Amino acid sequence: MASPSIGTLNEGALHAALKDWYARPGDRLEVEVDGYFVDLVRGDLLIEIQTGSFAKIKPKLRTLTEAHRLRLVYPVAREKWIVKLDGPGGRRLSRRKSPKRGQVADVFAELVSFPRLITRPNFSLDVLLIQEEEERIHVPGKAWRRRGWVTHERRLLEVVGRHTFETGPDLAGLLPAWLPGEFTTADLAAALPCSRRLAQRMAYCLRHAGLLAPVGKRGRAIVYARSE
Repeated sequence: MASPSIGTLNEGALHAALKDWYARPGDRLEVEVDGYFVDLVRGDLLIEIQTGSFAKIKPKLRTLTEAHRLRLVYPVAREKWIVKLDGPGGRRLSRRKSPKRGQVADVFAELVSFPRLITRPNFSLDVLLIQEEEERIHVPGKAWRRRGWVTHERRLLEVVGRHTFETGPDLAGLLPAWLPGEFTTADLAAALPCSRRLAQRMAYCLRHAGLLAPVGKRGRAIVYARSE
């Protein structure tokens, strides 16, 4: 049996399933490019799947987009089922559906670590809306808010939507059309709807990408307007 490439040694179930879903005949898998392993190479396009923090791959994205077209693929759980196990690979104790429903704008929680990424000519972004199972195991002393239940594995059930962003204005298209010409992050949070924290991150990213501009204040809140 061939040894796994460096790029697959720590690959989780969700990452592996998304790579299989995304791959087309003729794609090359786990190719080393400029010192980094890339999930898929399709012609002159590099495709990188990231299921976690963008901050962890910031140097990789910066380096590869200097000379190569790169598409970053990021999954958002539209629906999630939480499965509790009695240990890694063990017996299922329970399965319930999470009340939380993800949306495409959730990607801004990660883009905030690299807000000008979308302005790079060689960069594009795919946000996949998925259904997933999140397996949790109990580890005493960990994840106190979850009473010791920590995420052990994420598993893909189905891809239910795909949204591609080639440019900054594409991302700005996520701003609800019914927002007034001038708005605060509280207005944005109510319009999406989403948490105020996510709305703040969205405004931060779009501002640094030159797509929003601060035009004043309403009390202590910054008032934004779309850039021309």
